[in-house]
Amino acid sequence: MHSTSVNKNYIQCKFSSKWLNGRGLTVVESLDIPKVAVLSATAGCGRQQKGEILNILAEELNRSLSGTCAGRLLSDLGQRMFFPKGLLSQSAEATERAHKFNATVGMAYSGGQPIMLEGVRQQLPGLSPKEAVAYGPTSGVMAFRELWRKEILRKNPSMKGKACSLPVSVPGLTAGVSYLADLFIDSGDTVVVPDMFWPNYRLIIEERHCAKMEHYSFFDDKGGFNVPAMEAAIRKSAATRKRSIVILNFPNNPTGYTPSLSEAAAIQTTLLTLADSGIDLLVIMDDAYFGLQYEADNLRESMFARLAGAHERILAAKVDGSTKEDYVWGFRGGFITFAGKGLDEHQYGALVKKLMGVIRSSVSSPAAPTQYIMMKAMEHPGYLAEKEKYAALMETRYHAVKRWLATHPAPAGLRPLPFNSGYFMCFLCEGYSAEALRLRLLDEHGIGTISLQEKWLRVAFSCIEEADIDELYSTIYKAAAGMKA
Repeated sequence: MHSTSVNKNYIQCKFSSKWLNGRGLTVVESLDIPKVAVLSATAGCGRQQKGEILNILAEELNRSLSGTCAGRLLSDLGQRMFFPKGLLSQSAEATERAHKFNATVGMAYSGGQPIMLEGVRQQLPGLSPKEAVAYGPTSGVMAFRELWRKEILRKNPSMKGKACSLPVSVPGLTAGVSYLADLFIDSGDTVVVPDMFWPNYRLIIEERHCAKMEHYSFFDDKGGFNVPAMEAAIRKSAATRKRSIVILNFPNNPTGYTPSLSEAAAIQTTLLTLADSGIDLLVIMDDAYFGLQYEADNLRESMFARLAGAHERILAAKVDGSTKEDYVWGFRGGFITFAGKGLDEHQYGALVKKLMGVIRSSVSSPAAPTQYIMMKAMEHPGYLAEKEKYAALMETRYHAVKRWLATHPAPAGLRPLPFNSGYFMCFLCEGYSAEALRLRLLDEHGIGTISLQEKWLRVAFSCIEEADIDELYSTIYKAAAGMKA
């Protein structure tokens, strides 16, 4: 241990070299300013090197997570991340104790309320100025977070008696997946994702984090979820570091498929077996389309409920939100919730503070107005009935598509894939490019669809009126029949 000056104009620091989870780090402890925020300067896709500075707040959080699966899974950035105690803590203290004037708030006030333009006020008559235009907390509006946890427990009855963190509000599910990548994915890591996946995973994993995806075939030979292929991909990804990151997205985008209850049990058993073998697992549940299952044998709960508290080597992370569940796509509201066997309230708090550090350093805080609007909507007496009405509408469209496909033989080279939930279904294009079919439908018939990896054509039946389904699918079949290899 030795002492030195970091900057004579600001702080005096002492340095002590420590090893944390096999990584050499230097811990910074402030002598003049308690727990000062000193960030290390890594950039791009480089991995953390021995001797880099680690903030004392990050060190405290890491120490809390030491010996846990969550601590071992943290990326280099995750190791360094913390929630600062500077401006925010001083503002909080002033809110509690500044009885005369509070000159800490970076907002403009008049008459004890945040200033609000009349044109804005007229568009948000149900919100107070504080709800409409003031900054929200970094982790989200507390009452909304608590209400969302109650909803998770209501929608996942098998969560009863299982511990989890309080959900943290994030600006959309995309941000939720991206923030988890910040905390847990290093350059060169491998993330296990099926071959049919939401394309934004590629941007997040491969481009933003310089990691790679280990793919496996989503469907097995019988048209069910391919559990053995998933297991093989996880074992391959964990071969060198005995850790793996897995994304489970049900109902799946793009396939519109949710596992059956027996398939869900097989997924759970497989993950427990892998954990028993000594592999640390981060399992991310992307539950964007949760609640839109249309067949009796569909898994109706999140896989999060099956994995929460299941094994000391499994950290489950649930990414969900109102976006699709409550038909507010543009609100950009989501949540991240953690669960891990053996984690106590203090350790969940450490994970949440690291996540708050990621949020604070990117968007500062999620938008408050949409949180207040959704909280009030969820407390509305007709909330659940209205959700059931629109879910029934989606199910009616689903069954209409199913009936149409069952009574119309597909043309050569076009094969509908299994689907039972969500917004979408897919066709496999054999002998010609799905992109060529997409362009033909668009240019010759004025029909928009999505092509994926040149092999699959995705159709969103969620946005098509039931009366138009016959014309839509008849035109798709007609266009496909004219395609040439």
